[in-house]
This record gives sequence, structure tokens and C-alpha cells, in this order.
Amino acid sequence: MTVAALLDRAKAQGVMIATAESCTGGMVAAALTDIPGSSAVVDRGFVTYTNAAKQQMLGVQAATLDAHGAVSEQVAREMAEGALHHSNAQLAVSITGIAGPGGSEFKPEGRVCFGIAATGQLTQTQTIEFGALGRGAVRLAARNHALNLLSDALSNIA
Repeated sequence: MTVAALLDRAKAQGVMIATAESCTGGMVAAALTDIPGSSAVVDRGFVTYTNAAKQQMLGVQAATLDAHGAVSEQVAREMAEGALHHSNAQLAVSITGIAGPGGSEFKPEGRVCFGIAATGQLTQTQTIEFGALGRGAVRLAARNHALNLLSDALSNIA
């Protein structure tokens, strides 16, 4: 589904969208708002690059960050749920990952965790290992995956 089609579907369903992004730095929100008329669907985007921003803007718990690290499904869940809570949206996607270069044995370059939260539904999370594609390619792949998650989530919202 194209981004324009995603926005048209959300508008038809009366669904507002929020984004909570770390490693993509607002690329999902930018892709959504590149389309004329997106203001009917896009409520807001949070770029929470630091742990402090994740806590202050989205309500991510310090204990979650300490126990699991910023690149985790647990943090992705709290980011997505925080985006819903701190917006007027009914659907939110979150992204946190290691775009590179670098990473570690336990959190390699290209690991990106996603959350998708919708009002009245259980939040879903997943981790994708994009691999060491290079910073730009990982960020683009993460953006595209998040857009697909939003599109899929719209199918589950009645």
C-alpha cells in the first residue's frame, strides 16, 4: 500500500496516527506528512533519540530502560503506548534500533524494534534484524517497515 493509500484508509476509518521514533529521527512522520492532506490523519510525531527524551515525552520507565536497554521490544512497547497516551491518535507506531555504524555482540547493527499500539487493542512488538546494511539503508528499511505496520494495523481496526 502506498503512503497516500494508507492515509486515505486512515481518514476513511476516522483514525489519527502518531509516531514515536528514535533511530529513524522522524523519517516515518516525514513520509506521512509529505502527502498533501495528511493533517487530517497525522496527529503528531515524537522524535525521542535519547533515553531522557523517551522518558520525558513518552513516559518510558527508567526501570524498563535499565533492565532491557533502549533497543528492546519492551521499550518499543512503552514508546508506542506513550505516543497514544500523549496524543489524540488512535494508532501509533514506534521504532528504536541500532542504525549503525557499530553495535555490539548483544545488540548488532541493523537490529530495530517496533511497537504498534491501537486504542482498545493489545500492543504488538517485533524485532527485525536488517543486518549491517549501513546507516542510511537501515533507517530507510525501518521507515518502510513501520509504514507497513501502520497499514496492517488499519486492517485490524474496526
